[in-house]
Amino acid sequence: MSRGKTLGVRAVAVDADGRVAMVRHTYLAGWWLPGGGVDRGETTHEAVVRELREETGLIARAAPRLVSLHANERFFPGDHVAVFVIDAFDQGERTSHGEIAEVGWFAPDALPADVNRGCRARLAEWFDGVQIDTNW
Repeated sequence: MSRGKTLGVRAVAVDADGRVAMVRHTYLAGWWLPGGGVDRGETTHEAVVRELREETGLIARAAPRLVSLHANERFFPGDHVAVFVIDAFDQGERTSHGEIAEVGWFAPDALPADVNRGCRARLAEWFDGVQIDTNW
């Protein structure tokens, strides 16, 4: 028996001040870009919009833009992560129940020390023009 492939999404949501939204989960260490798994019957675009709203309360006003796709083999064999940028949104209420400990907004050059390694790399790719690494 082998496990099938999995697909996740992460959102780079940037506010008018150029800060990026990040979340601290109750079950993972450090800060992460908002995101999660793509549900059966759901597109990646739908998933990233749903996850962003659930975890941060942000409601996308425009279609998310796919910026990169990564294999997460090192940490979760068969997993892939699609990264989207969302820069037009309204603030609503979070709908996650106990999953998110904290939401924070950070300048790309002043990220917390404990930002997840893969998320830090994705932000460097987006904000600093670092070449995209296809591995998470």
